[in-house]
Amino acid sequence: MSDSIFVSGTGTVQISQEDINARVKELGAQIRADYQDDPPHLICVLNGAFIFMADLVRAIDLPLSSDFLSVSSYGSRTETSGEVRLVKDLEQSLKNKHVIVVEDIIDTGLTMQYLLSYLRGRSPLSVRIASLLSKPSRRQVEVDIDYLGFEIEDAFVYGYGLDVDHRYRNLPFITSHQPTSESNASDDNAEAGV
Repeated sequence: MSDSIFVSGTGTVQISQEDINARVKELGAQIRADYQDDPPHLICVLNGAFIFMADLVRAIDLPLSSDFLSVSSYGSRTETSGEVRLVKDLEQSLKNKHVIVVEDIIDTGLTMQYLLSYLRGRSPLSVRIASLLSKPSRRQVEVDIDYLGFEIEDAFVYGYGLDVDHRYRNLPFITSHQPTSESNASDDNAEAGV
């Protein structure tokens, strides 16, 4: 294989590896300061947030705990069906824990609304959100993001955990494609957190 995949797309959203690393360190320091006396329990929303979660937990200098869950809201792969389905549940109790939900991207807010309701029903002390990306222009349901990496415009983004048909998650940066006549920038990512 002669051509590297580690090249940016042609779209307007471009976030460098250096910018991501710096922002994740800032978020880790903010979470450490907020939870100094009572370490949090971080929940990674699979699959897109796994790289962000891995870097974030290493940036939080506390004896935190973690768990993973997975949801699906995509019937056609590019547009949300609006119905959220739990695919993988948590393995640990949330009772009396301070929870931080770690998400790759908050788009319409529908998935996060579902997750917040679901998690609050499991008796945590608190639930906050850490999201790498936010697309406020697509919001259908208002979501308060406590720890935000980057606010972006409405674009199909990939890299750093976000995929294109299950590929390119391993890019160390976030990039986007320029919309073509066959694709629409308002289409969700293949796994975007809606």
